[in-house]
Amino acid sequence: MSESDSDAVLDATTKLVPLLMSTLDALAYVGRHLHPPDLHALAEALDGFEERLAPARATFESAPWPDELGDFKAQVLKSTDAANAALAGIREAARDANGVMRAYRAMRQTTRAVEALYPLASALSPVSRFFLDPEHRGDDALLARLSTAEPRDDVGVLHADNARDQRGGISAYVPEYYDPSRRWPLIVALHGGSGHGFDFLWTWLREARTRGCVLLAPTSVGDTWSLMQPEIDIDHLRARVARAMEHWSIDPDRVLLTGMSDGGTFSMLTSIMEAGPYTHFAPISGSFHPFILEGSRNITGLPMYLVHGALDWMFPIAMARTARDALTAAGADVTFREIEDLSHTYPRDENPRILDWFLG
Repeated sequence: MSESDSDAVLDATTKLVPLLMSTLDALAYVGRHLHPPDLHALAEALDGFEERLAPARATFESAPWPDELGDFKAQVLKSTDAANAALAGIREAARDANGVMRAYRAMRQTTRAVEALYPLASALSPVSRFFLDPEHRGDDALLARLSTAEPRDDVGVLHADNARDQRGGISAYVPEYYDPSRRWPLIVALHGGSGHGFDFLWTWLREARTRGCVLLAPTSVGDTWSLMQPEIDIDHLRARVARAMEHWSIDPDRVLLTGMSDGGTFSMLTSIMEAGPYTHFAPISGSFHPFILEGSRNITGLPMYLVHGALDWMFPIAMARTARDALTAAGADVTFREIEDLSHTYPRDENPRILDWFLG
């Protein structure tokens, strides 16, 4: 590649990739604050991103890319196109009087964009920083550990029988700097109703990569977690966790089960039925009825981090307060986080606090 071609490729990359990451941050903000009455204002907060991405994308695509960088080019374009689809979807949802479900579907494109961008973390330091907890993006020692880690086939993002058209499989993330000579905390994160582990993995990857945790994101056997016949997915999860413990060096005293919405409900249900392998539970935006405590196992001292939004329109906050009181009365060691500006959406900014509690 000539020097002028090299300069053109570099210029195209530095124009598009930082803008793409800024766009994904803006979309993440919308996802975190997605609340039906605020949808129009959130869509307005995204004004201008599509207009700025279009010329940067065109310059990037028309640059004189050499064949050996074809995969790099393809991943950036794939991520950009998914981000554009998310922007357009949010804009269209805001025009619909009942567009919140359309907005949720549009946010799935943000996940696609993040997923497409991730393989570039090993090649571009700014992308590697993007996939760290924001408070640790200046951690040069961590970045060095990530960039100098020896390539191996059992670290990074992994999937087993878990394509988006499959149920009952599992996705995983193992930090690139994994060392089997130490014990690693394990996070098991459960998607919401009709969700999928392939997508929900990205809800926790940044924090697992930063703090050094193995992450499992299983997919329910059915369309959602088997709340009426919990043993179906409880047994399924137990087998998946056992397999992970056989394959990687896991700390048996640090196994967190968490989840969102139906996944939060199922993690709470599991906590009162399953004596192991989990040591900590963090249900998020789940539903609760006191009858689930009838005939439960002894949960005295069980560490429970309960998160719920005061604006939750699907499972009202009163339900979470009832859960807090009932679980505390049953002996659980409950940390309760009622978040004033949280609707029925995932509070990504709560992940570091959950890990402080879990790892502390």
